[in-house]
Amino acid sequence: MIRLEHVTKTFKTKDGNVHAVKDVSIHVKKGMIYGIIGFSGAGKSTLVRCINLLERPDDGKVIFDGKDLMECTPKELREERQKMSMVFQHFNLMKSRTVFENIAMPLRMIKADKAVIDKKVMELLELIDLVEKKDAYPSQLSGGQKQRVAIARALATDPKVLLCDEATSALDPQTTQSILKLIKKINQEQGITVIVITHEMLVVKEICDRVAVMEAGRVVEKGDIVPVFVNPMQEITRNFINTTNNTEKIYELIEANHPLTQLSDKQQMVRLTYAGEATSEAMISKVSRECNVDCSIIYGNVEVIKDSPLGVLVTTFTGESADIKAALELLKKEGVSVEVIRRGRID
Repeated sequence: MIRLEHVTKTFKTKDGNVHAVKDVSIHVKKGMIYGIIGFSGAGKSTLVRCINLLERPDDGKVIFDGKDLMECTPKELREERQKMSMVFQHFNLMKSRTVFENIAMPLRMIKADKAVIDKKVMELLELIDLVEKKDAYPSQLSGGQKQRVAIARALATDPKVLLCDEATSALDPQTTQSILKLIKKINQEQGITVIVITHEMLVVKEICDRVAVMEAGRVVEKGDIVPVFVNPMQEITRNFINTTNNTEKIYELIEANHPLTQLSDKQQMVRLTYAGEATSEAMISKVSRECNVDCSIIYGNVEVIKDSPLGVLVTTFTGESADIKAALELLKKEGVSVEVIRRGRID
């Protein structure tokens, strides 16, 4: 559906060149929800604007539905852009227009018949569950309701792709969940391809099929959601993942030399990450029994990501060095990702 090949974008400023996007290549398949995550200034918003050429890349290819947009005439580009709609962080609704009129605006711009507009807008109001607010103005809506209207407006012209640029960043956690459920529903029921730009890994975890992690204009890691969560390769990815659970608290306790993290000579603190069938196995009991080690769980969490269970345990292993090593090797053999956080001694 969308393929970026070696896309680069540089802005010239009075203070010098800003390399916003550097040699980025990603592939978004039809019907997918693809997350692009990064901290502020990582280049993710510039990248999404390169997808519909609101920002024209300096180099590379932007292929949409088999057509390279960089090679399109202005007329062809306008036609292709109509197949892509954007949803923004701050809604961008017309304050002087009602909910109905805001949603109808794209249809009126393409001079659709009144009967077509009325039918389509009412269908979208039902989709976002705001039929009773059709005559209200944006000032009378909550943040979540405004974003629902913005999503409905983006869907008015039946786009193939929905580009969401920090669409939940201005919302509280509960409202964020409702918007994410709506986006997922739209994706599943209408088959619309969705690209989500965010700085929140929780958003990616909730709805995305694949993720690309950006840092300083580059994609430093990408892949399917579950493998990335189970075995992140980059520190920035691990940091993002840690924001979705309480695992990072362990590192704070270690830094503070909390009694919970103080180890004896025959102890090692280990973080275990496991997915799929491994979550149903009594792995701790197995390694304790077979390798002659004691295992004490400090922290544990199991959740479901893309219908796949994912577990994280922080444990203290007590035993002889060789036995602990054997236990960790057995865990790895069973498909568990192992990270030794702290050792009671240096072997």
